[in-house]
Amino acid sequence: MNDHRPEPELPPARGPVSAAVVAALRGTGPLPRVEECAAADPYGDDLQLALYLCYELHYRGFADVSPDHEWDPGLLRVRAALEGVFLSALRADTPGHDSLDDALGALLVEPVQGTGVTHYLCEEGERWQLREYAAQRSLYHLKEADPHAWVLPRLWGRAKAAMAAVEFDEFGGGRAERVHARLFADLMTDLGLDTAYGRYLDAAPAEMLATVNLMSLLGLHRALRGALVGHFASVEITSSPGSRRLAEAMRRTGAGRAAEFFYDEHVEADAVHEQVVRHEVIGGLLDEEPRLAADIAFGIDATEYLEDRLSWRLLGRWRDGTSSLRAPLERETTHIT
Repeated sequence: MNDHRPEPELPPARGPVSAAVVAALRGTGPLPRVEECAAADPYGDDLQLALYLCYELHYRGFADVSPDHEWDPGLLRVRAALEGVFLSALRADTPGHDSLDDALGALLVEPVQGTGVTHYLCEEGERWQLREYAAQRSLYHLKEADPHAWVLPRLWGRAKAAMAAVEFDEFGGGRAERVHARLFADLMTDLGLDTAYGRYLDAAPAEMLATVNLMSLLGLHRALRGALVGHFASVEITSSPGSRRLAEAMRRTGAGRAAEFFYDEHVEADAVHEQVVRHEVIGGLLDEEPRLAADIAFGIDATEYLEDRLSWRLLGRWRDGTSSLRAPLERETTHIT
């Protein structure tokens, strides 16, 4: 993976709101009106792409788009309107638990055998489905842990120290070749995928964009720091068993050593991270700010809700023998491992 590659190109729009955001970033048209944003489907392609474009300005940006757009007041107003629609829908639609203990406990319960995406890929997934899965997940994994780093200045004491320790592991423990984003790029190479950052944005459906947007939404708002910690807990607690199944899927299909290693690494690392997040990050945060318990639970529940929506799309399409993507993948390139 070349960390110095040019910024990705702006993608095609998916509706009037995202079209206006793309035009404004290109300097060829006005931003969408707040009323247009408010009327958009909170989980639809148009709103999710528009919001993704706004957030990416805080990561690597886009080719031929000025970095000054990151803090453009008009664009921030549009982003706030989109966030309001998305967050309101999540608060209304997320089936909340009665307590944080209940929310954390639910993460420890494995889904019924064979009902989850990782179960499916482990037991019967084909190589083309693994490629689709990796292409979509690349929207996060090629910047793995970056959204969570925004919470560090909003924590202190035990929670800050523990969160920084987990992030240090995610960023390779000081070794560039072990940065998890790099390891995922190596996995993509094994699967014959393009490792360019943002390459599969246009192929990813709204359900995938929503899972990535949630991380950015929670990370960029200090008021949502508790929810970001809840999201992080959900990711870390559920990662180890899911990664074990995905590692087996990679072995069963002969994906390659790097593909296997990425998930094998997460089996071991995230089993440790789970304990650190539960006892030190969450425990430390609640010692300082016990009122954030409900926000942590919301972060967990919202994450699981959006992941369930993504699972329904992936499994529904795959069981019908059709692609889960909006656009087909390029033909697989030959790679010898």
